[in-house]
Formats: sequence, structure tokens, C-alpha cells
Amino acid sequence: MSGILYIVATPIGNLEDITARALRILREVDLIAAEDTRHTRKLLSHFDIHTPLTSFFKGNEREKTASIIAALLEGRSVALVSDAGTPCISDPGYPLLAAAVQSCVNVVPIPGPSALAAALSAAGLPTDRFTFVGFLPDKPGKRRRALEELKALSHTLAFYVSPWKGAATVEDCLTVFGNRRACLCRELTKIHEEFVRDDLEALAALLRERPPKGEMTLIIAAETSQIPISKSK
Repeated sequence: MSGILYIVATPIGNLEDITARALRILREVDLIAAEDTRHTRKLLSHFDIHTPLTSFFKGNEREKTASIIAALLEGRSVALVSDAGTPCISDPGYPLLAAAVQSCVNVVPIPGPSALAAALSAAGLPTDRFTFVGFLPDKPGKRRRALEELKALSHTLAFYVSPWKGAATVEDCLTVFGNRRACLCRELTKIHEEFVRDDLEALAALLRERPPKGEMTLIIAAETSQIPISKSK
């Protein structure tokens, strides 16, 4: 009988957000496959967990997938974690997940923190229907073409935004979508957590003036949305 691949959500900032089930699984599995072992080792050390670690990131996914699947087929259990949040959602891990499913390995999600869910829950924009886009392309032309494909959607859009292209991304959204209402979510669950609720024009100006240091979640209202939003700084 094969082992189990656990998809384990870990805190996006506040360590108190980890679940009791996640801690138990991280202690019980034979191996933890981590996006950055240095980052995950700090988490494990905080909770006095000593499970063996192996790296699993975008540059070594093909090589490591084969060895991890072999371990699972031998009956070992493996926990997949990313640096923060839920693995396989705009994070490394999908090749391993796909290979596990193809190999008939039992896959068990251990739900928990997610930047997407946290941002949507507090942004103040409609969430009855939304499209999660994840990270947009780095190159400006490809990014604007991707946004053009989303322009006609009549519901809320959610993006992950890297700090080094934050201002450019919001400016491209403004150019393609027009000046829609939006919420920029930063430092979620951390001491300096911030929800900046305004329009895209104001958010673009803010990011030019105050470049971000960490990844952000950007929630943009549909063009037809009429729900008012209070501005915040």
C-alpha cells in the first residue's frame, strides 16, 4: 500500500494560524517536502518538530518529483508545504500533486491559511463570485494581454502581486480596466497588516510613492459593481 501525500497549509505570517491537525501531520509524516527548507525549518523549530526535510521548488521539481513518488509508493508518508499558505495555489507543488494522482497515491489536503481567502474575506468587495488569477506575467505586453482577456468579466478579480512589479501591475490594471474600485492587501496576519481600499488610480499613486517590500493580494471590483467602498490609507 502506498503512503499518503499531505498538502499542508502553513501560516502566511502569524504562526498562531497553524492548525492543530497540521502540526500533528508535520510531526507524524516520514518526510516534509518544502519550498525553502531554511524557511520551513524556522517554523518546525518554533513548534519543536524534527521531521526530515527535503527541498521542493520550481528549479528541482522534476528531479524531486520522481524521488518523492518513489518514497510514497514504498509506503512512506510525505507532507508538501510552501513558504506560506496553501501549496499548489500559485506555489510550487503541482507537478508532485499531478504525479501522485497519476500514480494512484492517496492525496489528503490539510486546509488552513490562504492569502487569497484572507484578502477576499476582508477586502469589502463582492465575493459571491470571483476569478482568482494568481500572478500575472512579468513582461508588460503579456501582462496587458492577460488583463484584456479578463476585462469583460462581470465579477470580482483577485491577483497575487510581486513587490518588484507592484506599481506597474496596478497601472496596467488601471489602463485596461479603467478606474475601478479595488483593495490592496499587504502584510496579511502580520503586525503591519494593511487593507488599502480605494480606486486603482489612487493605489497606483500609492505604490509609486511607497514601493512595497513583500508580496500583496490585489482585489478588483467588476466594472458593474455598485457596492460603495470606504477609502482607507
